[in-house]
Amino acid sequence: MVQQVTPETTIEVIYPESDGQPMADNTEQFTWIVKIKENLEILFASQADVFIAGDLFWYPVQGSPNIKQAPDTMVVFGRPKGKRGSYLQWNEDNIPPQVVFEILSPGNTLKEMTKKLQFYQRYGVEEYYIYDPAKNDLNGLLRSGDSFEVIEEMNGWVSPRLGISFTLTPDTLEIVSPTGQKFLSPVEIDQLREQERQAKEAALQELEKERDRYQELLAKLKEKGIDTDNL
Repeated sequence: MVQQVTPETTIEVIYPESDGQPMADNTEQFTWIVKIKENLEILFASQADVFIAGDLFWYPVQGSPNIKQAPDTMVVFGRPKGKRGSYLQWNEDNIPPQVVFEILSPGNTLKEMTKKLQFYQRYGVEEYYIYDPAKNDLNGLLRSGDSFEVIEEMNGWVSPRLGISFTLTPDTLEIVSPTGQKFLSPVEIDQLREQERQAKEAALQELEKERDRYQELLAKLKEKGIDTDNL
């Protein structure tokens, strides 16, 4: 009798793109996530090989869908921009996010944040920033070998990868780009654009007035018989 060998069935591994949980626990946390993510998008808009995402699942190990995190904001240098349902590291030249931001909310537990720290440390994050808007408290960790070292003084710190600087005022955190542009909320950006538009419009109106006054002056000189062509 010839024994038939049944081919092994390949089981497809599913990497969920959502866990059904909200992106943020409150409006302030959401505002900060959006502010940091969108301003980083603006900062690196001209660099095609910088991928930035917010609340996107990152899977560092192929075949292990339970090993994952969804940083509030992550930055990956060396990967193209574009749409992704999740960040499957083995499909991304095995490049992990180099910079990660987490915005704390009252619902974050010490256990949860410890697990995140261990995850980011294990899987290659170089810079890890944690901001608590309720307490106006900023902490940072920088990779040293296989582990993180605490950045002792965050006030005035400049990110080695991003080039942005952090300043803690008595009321809030200010983040400034290498060009000196302060990170703004979408509403503040829109207000700034409107101010610039109004300033340009006012300048054009003033230019029109100057042109009209000049034409009136030429007309008066011609009325008096003055040759304006040789002025």
